[in-house]
Amino acid sequence: MTALTLLHTSQVHVPVFDALRDRNHPGAVLRHLVVPELLDRARAEGPGAVAPALRELLAGSDGPVLVTCSSIGGTAEGLAPEIGVPVLRADRPMAAAAVRTGPRIVVLATVESTIAPTRELLAEEAAGRPVEIRTHLVAGAWERFEAGDVAGNHRLVAEAADAVTDADVIVLAQGSMAGATELVTTRTPVLTSQASGLAAGLGLPGAG
Repeated sequence: MTALTLLHTSQVHVPVFDALRDRNHPGAVLRHLVVPELLDRARAEGPGAVAPALRELLAGSDGPVLVTCSSIGGTAEGLAPEIGVPVLRADRPMAAAAVRTGPRIVVLATVESTIAPTRELLAEEAAGRPVEIRTHLVAGAWERFEAGDVAGNHRLVAEAADAVTDADVIVLAQGSMAGATELVTTRTPVLTSQASGLAAGLGLPGAG
């Protein structure tokens, strides 16, 4: 059985995706690659700067790849034809669900580098349908995450989501934000990428 390779930029995502696998896809085979420096470079130089490293990293893949970092996912997807294996960004199914939910979309992010790729992805998934995309960088949340205060990160994200008005749907742009959905009180749908992304990744040709 061929494994689905998951490329992460933080170790914290590994147990989350393993738990999703155990709950929703028992028997699926996951292989985790954790490369934090990819996000560091994307934040400093832009997502395109990681293309050479991604090309080298994924060239040896013998099966499909799911990229869980929204900052670099689009760059990785674009390399799929030359790598020769399916590559999917984990936030693509979330973006498709968002544009189906309604045209007024608010994107919350905790790092600046993910905003432009997420906007581009939503516009791509809208496929010409009119959408209004507003973005908000949650101040201080990434610093909490980097310091190991994941609960504090989620609290700030939840507060930002609850402050959103006049939106049909709220998109949490990064997988690290997903735990905030347990704290929000807003009635506006709040979408995350991990569960839908894993399901889509396991649906790729050759996934275990």
